[in-house]
Amino acid sequence: MDAFNTSMPLPFSYTFTITSSSCTTSTDTISNPWMDSRIWSKLPQRLLDRVIAFLPPPAFFRARSVCKRWYGLLFSSSFLELYMQISPRHHWFLFFKHKALKSYIYRNTTPSGGNGDNRTNFVGYLFDPYDIAWYRLSFNSVPSGFSPASSSGGLVCWVSDEAGTKTLILCNPLVGSLSQLPPTLRPRLFPSIGLTVSPTSIDVAVAGDDLISPYAVKNLSTESFHIDAGGFYSIWGSTSSLPRLCSLESGRMVYVDGKFYCMNYSPFSVLAYDIAANNWFKIQAPMRRFLRSPSLVESRGKLNLVAAVEKSKLNVPKSLRLWGLQACGTTWVEIERMPLQLYMQFAEVEGGNGFDCVGHGEFIVIMIRGSDRALLFDICRKRWQWIPPCPYLVSGSDNNEGEAELHGLAYEPRLATPVISLLDHLTLPFPSFNG
Repeated sequence: MDAFNTSMPLPFSYTFTITSSSCTTSTDTISNPWMDSRIWSKLPQRLLDRVIAFLPPPAFFRARSVCKRWYGLLFSSSFLELYMQISPRHHWFLFFKHKALKSYIYRNTTPSGGNGDNRTNFVGYLFDPYDIAWYRLSFNSVPSGFSPASSSGGLVCWVSDEAGTKTLILCNPLVGSLSQLPPTLRPRLFPSIGLTVSPTSIDVAVAGDDLISPYAVKNLSTESFHIDAGGFYSIWGSTSSLPRLCSLESGRMVYVDGKFYCMNYSPFSVLAYDIAANNWFKIQAPMRRFLRSPSLVESRGKLNLVAAVEKSKLNVPKSLRLWGLQACGTTWVEIERMPLQLYMQFAEVEGGNGFDCVGHGEFIVIMIRGSDRALLFDICRKRWQWIPPCPYLVSGSDNNEGEAELHGLAYEPRLATPVISLLDHLTLPFPSFNG
């Protein structure tokens, strides 16, 4: 069914399911004391606001069509302040369908026959792991030539595609806001991007893929951006150099407890950047010689590593395992292993193509490359389940004949991110410097 229409376009598209139990007569509604309008119409507005603040975002945007006052809550400072205080956190996921950017290495002009506006980058697919529901989010306000790179605090970070100094945009898709960061100092190709947004600060790290010449790219340096409510800011200050012989193929970073983490390849290890100490260091990965498709995920404030284990010459069954990094910061402990019967089914579907993982809260999503199949693992309940395919891709309207695949980000939908106001004064001219 089409999206619910109002005078202001909704960021969500919905698929409504009507069951016989939901089709009640008006007599049933009146006879139900819990839905008696004589009770609800007498509630004070402050209590109604508290109820509305607990609604998940799709329900909130539907409720805005009830009356003018509810419609205006999105622009009410008092309601948004209440919302920021009491609204529960939603550990959801945001997926994008786009081609691998590395196929466009060194492109500086619009591809022939195209207008340079890849519209598939402007639609996101929001997954609710609690209700196993899909929604479609519009990113039409994001200009062409940018791709999603990271997410935190309700903001999605988009980075410019073209080789050279990078421009980053922070977007809140629920309200359509855009905030641009100053361009980076060093020219890069496709660097790894780390983002963490707290109620009072924003930290960004851009690492690797330095364009040291028109014909060479190496992972050498990092730039960091910081701004906070205390008035301190550092605009792309140079940090310590990356460790030698590092390879950042995944292009993504995970933030946990003051550090950014990313996978290092050939051989496998974990790179960590301590923001406060301005220092990079390596952590040895568990069973690194036998890992396949390793991914770092954040779950409940902890760093986990998810990978398939294949030891062909030893009597150890193939499996998919999860390890947790311990408080010492160097030791891994296995915390979960996919049941063997499920792994055999998973391996048959995966077919050696590899997989990617993203974690948020108590959930981890395992996406099979080149496929619309994905697994959801609930760490708290120790429960595995297959995720139903995204209906917006199956319908065919957004499916570009398999030319792209889903890439996921941990996403917490928020109606407001007050810290973004700290970026307003950066739109004025200022001298470049290293923090």
